[in-house]
Amino acid sequence: MGLVVWWALGPASAAVQGLAIVVLLVAGSLSGSVAERHFGRTDPGQIVIDEVMGMLITLFLNPVGWTGAIVGFGLFRAADILKPFPARRLERLPGGVGVMADDAMAAIYANLALRATLALAT
Repeated sequence: MGLVVWWALGPASAAVQGLAIVVLLVAGSLSGSVAERHFGRTDPGQIVIDEVMGMLITLFLNPVGWTGAIVGFGLFRAADILKPFPARRLERLPGGVGVMADDAMAAIYANLALRATLALAT
């Protein structure tokens, strides 16, 4: 889903893409808290808005096509699973903030790793 949103925003300016990230962060923080109460557990798998935001952060300001986007997806998934510092700590924040914050941090790592990969490829 995150790649579809990235593709739809493709022609948008960096400001619009940044705004989309902020909107998803706020909406996910609010709805994540509601979802946690509804499902009765922390960070339930039914929440995917954090993954969508994570993909947008991963690809933000990286000049990639579909191949680079797929590489970015792999890098984001790896960072989201490994949760390098401080992502695991951010996951412990209360409610929807924790749901969104760990993915945002993992996505920042993925964005930087994608930048390094692109630099090495040129």
